[in-house]
Amino acid sequence: MMLEKGLFFEQQKIVEVSDTALAVGSGSLPVFATPVMITFMENTATKVIASCLNEGETSVGTSIDVKHLKATVVGGLVFCKATLIEVADRKLIFEIIVENSQKEVVGTASHTRFLVDEKRFLSKIS
Repeated sequence: MMLEKGLFFEQQKIVEVSDTALAVGSGSLPVFATPVMITFMENTATKVIASCLNEGETSVGTSIDVKHLKATVVGGLVFCKATLIEVADRKLIFEIIVENSQKEVVGTASHTRFLVDEKRFLSKIS
């Protein structure tokens, strides 16, 4: 499969106690934490392109512009859909939406990732 505009991936998760702002230290309430939502978003974006990568190739996130719009309680179900909206050489831009089981928007993001050679990337930081 080739990397092309329009590819998408969807997944869901149940918010656990360990996913809350109180548990991760990003706030004092037992609701779905923004950092955990961001991780869920980035993970979903990586799965959009997973089957398209060459041996030894991966992607790294370089920016994410997030809006966390609605709280979700422990036990709540959240759905994430990431869509590849732009491919420019090694630069990939995704539109990401997280919704709850009532189809209310919990969060949105614009996320940029770059394709890299794993060994070359790691050799530059070692």
